[in-house]
Amino acid sequence: MLLHASHSVLLIIDIQNKLAPHIHQAAKVVNTAQWLIEVARELDVPVRASEQYPKGLGGTVTPLAELLADNEILQKMHFSALKEESIKDHFAELNRQQVVMVGTETHVCCLQTAAELLENGYQVFLVEEGLGSRDPQDKKLALERLKQAGAQIVSKEMVAFEWLEKAGTDAFRKVSKGWIK
Repeated sequence: MLLHASHSVLLIIDIQNKLAPHIHQAAKVVNTAQWLIEVARELDVPVRASEQYPKGLGGTVTPLAELLADNEILQKMHFSALKEESIKDHFAELNRQQVVMVGTETHVCCLQTAAELLENGYQVFLVEEGLGSRDPQDKKLALERLKQAGAQIVSKEMVAFEWLEKAGTDAFRKVSKGWIK
């Protein structure tokens, strides 16, 4: 199945100030999330971010927070974002069946959120280079488990090209600027 911008939402899970420094390849995770936010904005794909207990883990890291409006950041206490009724209702109101996910930690909050999204009939696309855990082995196991459950493992460029659908448009020129050196 292919992604469609008109059916998608970008979900950023818990890339927060006190957790990010401990994530394997954190800079790559943050950069991927930042790039996808910019692509999503260009193509009118809604963006939402969750924060797990921000009182303890801090807010969303600055490079991402600067790109998000206050109403796009959703607070949670459960590991799965869908366990929060307000977030579950929010996603239902968006009426987008494809969820593109990046975030931390892959084997905890990302895994539990993705599993519940799948159980609730959403199509889940996990951006490999935009997901992180403290231990890379935990990330690997989580991705294997989620793939078996029906999630699609994708790259950021797969997402962008599927959202774009064709070359030659203004959106394509903006998004692809800098891809080819």
